[in-house]
Amino acid sequence: MEQNNTRPEREQSRAQGNRRSSTARANGGNSGREKNTRSYKHVQLEHQRPHLTKDGQQQNGQQKQGGGQQDTRRSVASPKKDQNATLKVIPLGGLDAIGKNMTVFECKGDMILDDAGLMFPDDDHPGIDLILPDYTYVLENADKLRGIIITHGHEDHTGTLPYLMKDLDRQIPIYGTKMTLGLIEGKFAEHRIKNAKLIEIKPGDQVKLGCMTAEFFAVNHSIPGAVGVFFQSPAGNVLHTGDFKLDQTPIDGVTTDFGALAKYSQMGVDLMMSDSTNAQNPNFTPSEAEVGKELAKIISQAKGRVIIASFASHIHRMQQICDAARNNGRKVVVTGRSMIQNTDIARRLGYLNIPDEDIVDAYDLKGIPPEQVVIMCTGSQGEPLSALARIANGEHKTIDLDKGDTVIISATPVPGNEKAVTRVVNSLAKIGADVYDKKRAMVHVSGHAGAEELKLVLSIVNPTAFMPVHGEATHLRAHARLAEATGVPTENVFICENGESLELTSRGVQHGETVQSGIVFVDGLSVGDTSQDILDERNALGSQGFAAVAAAISGKRKDLVGDVQIEMHGITGGDDEYLLRDAQSTVKNALKRQLGKGGGARELKKAARDSLLSLLWERTKQRPMAVVNLLEV
Repeated sequence: MEQNNTRPEREQSRAQGNRRSSTARANGGNSGREKNTRSYKHVQLEHQRPHLTKDGQQQNGQQKQGGGQQDTRRSVASPKKDQNATLKVIPLGGLDAIGKNMTVFECKGDMILDDAGLMFPDDDHPGIDLILPDYTYVLENADKLRGIIITHGHEDHTGTLPYLMKDLDRQIPIYGTKMTLGLIEGKFAEHRIKNAKLIEIKPGDQVKLGCMTAEFFAVNHSIPGAVGVFFQSPAGNVLHTGDFKLDQTPIDGVTTDFGALAKYSQMGVDLMMSDSTNAQNPNFTPSEAEVGKELAKIISQAKGRVIIASFASHIHRMQQICDAARNNGRKVVVTGRSMIQNTDIARRLGYLNIPDEDIVDAYDLKGIPPEQVVIMCTGSQGEPLSALARIANGEHKTIDLDKGDTVIISATPVPGNEKAVTRVVNSLAKIGADVYDKKRAMVHVSGHAGAEELKLVLSIVNPTAFMPVHGEATHLRAHARLAEATGVPTENVFICENGESLELTSRGVQHGETVQSGIVFVDGLSVGDTSQDILDERNALGSQGFAAVAAAISGKRKDLVGDVQIEMHGITGGDDEYLLRDAQSTVKNALKRQLGKGGGARELKKAARDSLLSLLWERTKQRPMAVVNLLEV
């Protein structure tokens, strides 16, 4: 069985049965109602290796994914304005990092959730699989929730959905485009979530959700089926762009809908929320078509195998790879768990076009000459268990790399992954592979709008108030400056943090009350039970080592019984018998002094720990985690 537990796909490949505390938070839980109730659920995930589906099988004997239920109308009546109504806009994630996007819209007893994403851990989160936003506020107000809108299929907008669905005590309709719902269905299948109410929408559709309506418009992004949303409520109108760029030569022909933006401007946009990811990039983001030209050029000149690592959700990139491979007489080989799954879903739904005879599974690669294949794989972020990393280390079951083969890393390293990517590139270079990355050729472009594109959209929409979203603090502030430059009054530009709400009324937009927010760690089978204290301990163990002290004490004689035992792991010189002997002597003397003073268990443990740490700092300049066990006899 081929496994591909890369960080971006870990959520799909590891058992993550749900033991969720609805109020567990890992950082900075803000004011809000607390609940002590806990719900425990256990879910088994599918571990079968995914297989590519043939065209004939799509037609016969298999249920087509992503169809959803058609429950939309082209036009619904706009909500009647109410001078006394208040629309609350509450971001629960997405404003402290690029990830875990989740926003609540609440008006007159009705609530809509826009996106439910996750974030992947970095080196500061040892042992953590995924990071979710704390959605306690949604659970506490579940009776108001009328629907969940997902703007597109990326993990940072969909990844929290399975956990939220298992915690909600009712069925909530989920709205998304065909591609988005296809990816969500695959995710739900792994979590054994059945009977979810998935409703397909298309750009131009409107849905009525309580007292609010949501109208969807097409945007161009690095995944098919991305939309923005125009919310109308009795209190006013909000435009949420979703993730977007202004690519005028898109691979699938879908451009960002300027006409819809202009229409909403005429209707009046009281608050605009817009993607800030590339707000610091002063230029226009290049077209995806430019990447296709460069990939075709590299593939045409390659002598041996061509291995291309990219994000498994980048269907447009995958289509260009397939086209270039076929034009050069090469078969497309797919490897990596999520790459196989997403390729299969995209082909079934008509977003990825390649004939059966030109695409093969990695296990069917035997017998095909190296110069006749292009291999699409995961691992563009240097994940140690990804297909590319296993190929580079000679550990892949079916793919070997030879000197002269070509490797293309068709992605930009996510901040924090640069070292991991460099490590994989060096492994490839040792083999003699010819490696291309973004620095060497245009093999990747962003899916997010640059500053000039953001200003253009701001100028078209002409919002009364503006809130930058989807970014770190520097991105949000850069986007805020762009809004001011295009005419939004400074007092109407709101830079918020997760949990801080905005209130829209007939009098304008202002800050509202703060609700509970924070992050929840997914740690193996545990969801929400791993705290920041536990992570701090793991970091201390990894960086400074561990020391354990054990001693027996006679309560009657107020003296030590036997010798003090000390074990040290991960400490420089910890296996040196001289250091060990000095440590035992130092701790023994400290315990005896404290016993002479009549100290209790707490004072004795502190004396032993302090004396050991002081000695180790003096000898090794290390302060390991120290645990003291005292046995009273």
